[in-house]
Amino acid sequence: MTSRFIGSRLPTALLFLLYSLGRRPSSLLFLLCSLFFIPLLFSPAGAQINVKTTYEVGVGTTNVLDTYLSQEKFKGTGLTFLATRERWKPGSEWVSLTEHEVNFANVKDRTNTVSELTGDYTLLIGHYRQWNLGRWDVKAGGMGTMNIGFIYNTSNSNNPAQGRLSLNVMPSGIVGYKFPVWHRQWKVSYEVELPLVGVMFSPNYGQSYYEIFSRGNYDHNIVATTPFSAPNLRHQLMVDCAVSSQLTLRVGYLGHYQQAKVNNLKSHIYNHRIMLGIVRTLRYANE
Repeated sequence: MTSRFIGSRLPTALLFLLYSLGRRPSSLLFLLCSLFFIPLLFSPAGAQINVKTTYEVGVGTTNVLDTYLSQEKFKGTGLTFLATRERWKPGSEWVSLTEHEVNFANVKDRTNTVSELTGDYTLLIGHYRQWNLGRWDVKAGGMGTMNIGFIYNTSNSNNPAQGRLSLNVMPSGIVGYKFPVWHRQWKVSYEVELPLVGVMFSPNYGQSYYEIFSRGNYDHNIVATTPFSAPNLRHQLMVDCAVSSQLTLRVGYLGHYQQAKVNNLKSHIYNHRIMLGIVRTLRYANE
């Protein structure tokens, strides 16, 4: 039986990168992530498959704190691009989902004199069991996520930037309700992801990037995370209006709240976005 590549090798590659950087990653987390991602990479060929593709753009507020760079909190406006791809076989109880989220923001301190630039990319790969209950549909499963990004303080001469890299395994759920209005099919959906276990990169308090990468001074820079040390939340509220059998318009809210308290450093990035987008649903032969 032939197979088709449908996932990204990047999460698996990042696991090996974290292994080489950290020397002592959690073997349990490594096993969990490997078992989660590898089955998603391939799917059997020869069957019809439904594909729902969504593209959204959003604007809203961003709140940033990173005590490695500054003790101040920074607030400003940010932009988000979100691309989502769902795949399922007709009649199947299982759905595969891939999301790509890109964020940029320009934020300032309370005095409006110091600014920071922040950007990140998040890859989410999930697998769900779905139930169709009349007007309701429910999906429950899990996601593996990879986040990579930066924060740049435009005023710092010493330690002006902070790099961000993390992997997480996250339970996830989606619930939707369909209803007709004005001779159109509408749907309200809510999606939420919460962290279970993960790893992240972080310098230690007072440690420079020169010490880490030029001198090779490792100081607990790869840290295991839990919901207590990194209580993150990502959720979406979406309202869809079907224009045709294949095209849907979407408006919604995306909240992505990333926090961490590791190596005597605190950080958070809170993104609130109003999203607009389009959804296309097509059927392909999985050859």
